[in-house]
Amino acid sequence: MTGKYEVIVNSRRLQYKFTICRNITLLRGDSATGKTTLIEMINAYNLNGPGIGITVSCQKPCTVLTGLRWKENLASIHDSIVFIDEGDRFTLSEEFASAIKDTDNYYVIATRSSLFNLPYSINEIYGIRNVAGNKYQGTKRLYAEFYPLCRVGESEFRMPDLVVVEDSNSGYQFFNDYFSRYNTKCISAGGKSNIYGELMNNDYSVALVIADGAAFGPEIERVLSLKKARDIILYLPESFEWIVFEIRFDKE
Repeated sequence: MTGKYEVIVNSRRLQYKFTICRNITLLRGDSATGKTTLIEMINAYNLNGPGIGITVSCQKPCTVLTGLRWKENLASIHDSIVFIDEGDRFTLSEEFASAIKDTDNYYVIATRSSLFNLPYSINEIYGIRNVAGNKYQGTKRLYAEFYPLCRVGESEFRMPDLVVVEDSNSGYQFFNDYFSRYNTKCISAGGKSNIYGELMNNDYSVALVIADGAAFGPEIERVLSLKKARDIILYLPESFEWIVFEIRFDKE
């Protein structure tokens, strides 16, 4: 399954409207922000149909995965958007990561934890917020939308004295060669999960982190928390291949 899909979930008092862009989307946030309510509405619609006052509109089937038999149930789900609530702890397991790797579904996972076994994009971590309506008096429908939690905007570039590269192969060789011209230390973290440790264990005035944004989602929150205390620049393109593509067409 590829592409973008708009999902609209309606009840008499509440509407969710959002677009799913990638195979893994995370919903973060504290309790009572609407994550579980969204998934409960989708599940109720699938169990009972629109007669209960809930409708789900999408080009692809929307379903909920839950319970001890999640693996057996997942085997029967294809070409669908699969919603999983934060109470289902199997999402933290390597078994779950392996099970969904080659499926043709998209997954929307409500969680308050970073899922370190899954490669998800920094741009697909969302909270839910109300954008209109009156929640307390009940006189209007409440409208809710997703909003990005971990978008990394452009920042003023400063020449770093340390460069930490996720890659240990061609990407590292490329950046090591480039920054050697400026006598800047460039190290390979040997994987995205090691970047935080390198930032903690090395001395620097300004550090530049280069990693694949398409899979850096599990690490982004703790790196951003470190960024509050240290001068860290984040460069998180989709992939090293994306950088090469951009350079090629800039030259042309």
